[in-house]
Amino acid sequence: MSLAKRLGASAFALGLAAPFAGSPYLSARGHIDVDYLARIIAQGEDHIEPRHLAHWIRDRTPRLRVIDVRRPDEFAEYAIPTAENIPLDRLPRASFASDETIVLYSEGGAHGAQAWMMLRAMGHSRVYFISGGLVDWYHDIMRPTLAPNATDEQRVAFENAADLSRYFGGVPQLATTDGDVELRVAGGKIPRIATLRRRGC
Repeated sequence: MSLAKRLGASAFALGLAAPFAGSPYLSARGHIDVDYLARIIAQGEDHIEPRHLAHWIRDRTPRLRVIDVRRPDEFAEYAIPTAENIPLDRLPRASFASDETIVLYSEGGAHGAQAWMMLRAMGHSRVYFISGGLVDWYHDIMRPTLAPNATDEQRVAFENAADLSRYFGGVPQLATTDGDVELRVAGGKIPRIATLRRRGC
């Protein structure tokens, strides 16, 4: 993530935290150290990349919980393997153990970031979110793409990504010289998420 995007994410997250400052709800449970959260965000320690999460899932990382904060109908259409659905409005009432690693995601990332801020405000420290949400998961894991003019290093990285993709039932793609990619997916069904473009931060 570029510095500009990280700073934008920091401003966004700190804006979310601002209403909690001085809140009587938080004073009973502790306070938010906004400076500390700003450092976490600036250092990129608030989020993980889809491939990192994919490795955790494939390797059956102990005490990992993947939480989809979208609506149940969206979750039913398409979700990351092993994820459980806890919509954003129910998240404050959900139970999490202190030794769990929690990875949150939404469709494009904004609600995942808001959920991250909520759980941090509630005192959970081992929390991450996918900054590009389910869209990034789909493009990076289910449809990794190799450009026709890729370098040797990029080809090696693509082969590693392709192996991981196949593990999750994905279909690695080869781009044509004009940049088009044939949209294919295992099982023939293309979820709506595949038609969404990656967004900024």
